[in-house]
Amino acid sequence: MRASDTGRRVKIVVCIKQVPATAAEKRYTSDLRLDRSASENVINPLDEYAVEQALRLLEAGAVETVSYLSMGPAQAAEALRRALAMGGDEAYLVTDDSLAGADEWATARVLAAALDKLAPDVSLMGMASDDARGSLVPGAVAAIRGLPLLSYGSELRLEGSAARVRRLNPTGYDIIEAPLPVVASVTDQVGEPRYASLKGIMAARRKELETWSLADLGISSDDLHGGALTTVVEARPPEPKPPTERIENVGADEAATTIADWLSARKLI
Repeated sequence: MRASDTGRRVKIVVCIKQVPATAAEKRYTSDLRLDRSASENVINPLDEYAVEQALRLLEAGAVETVSYLSMGPAQAAEALRRALAMGGDEAYLVTDDSLAGADEWATARVLAAALDKLAPDVSLMGMASDDARGSLVPGAVAAIRGLPLLSYGSELRLEGSAARVRRLNPTGYDIIEAPLPVVASVTDQVGEPRYASLKGIMAARRKELETWSLADLGISSDDLHGGALTTVVEARPPEPKPPTERIENVGADEAATTIADWLSARKLI
């Protein structure tokens, strides 16, 4: 069913996060935090599937507008521009110096406030919104806003005034449905994300990108303290792996004896 068939203008907002490129050199500040300004930054790859799902709904006429929302430092605007180059209408960035070190709770609190202001029918996120593929942020945003959560969708559909996701399971799939408005998250089973065209990149430069502070959302930095901001105590590289010992060109009996002696010396047997 198309959005126009219901007489309702359906709006979808995709939450995306900017992260350092995997192959980029990483640098750290004096307080042991990642220096995001010193490396190439990209859209969180799993968030790109949420962008793709939203644009497919737009192309199918199921939604009227697709917007993007991000929270982070000022350079996160680059990720929003890249999303706009893929398609969509407008973008919003919440940026504030007091957000440094924000954890899942602080992130969810800020995104929920911004989404309340935008009032979309569908708030859509990728699966890695918390950097660990756990999809904690969508659930927290849904709880804060008091909305249904449709998570881990391999496909999102809109039917009239309801949203429906297909969620794969070991023996097939489940269909989960809830009335709009909803919070939803999708996986990389949605389909391969599209590339931004040169035309899309040029068009993205002309599209609206609005910046909000915490004050614009009615949030004070004190609201995010008390456990909602992380403090880095120490950062160090992982312990090096011990050297590998190989047993080659010997008979089975001698190899077994050598292995047994090695394990016994380390009190493993």
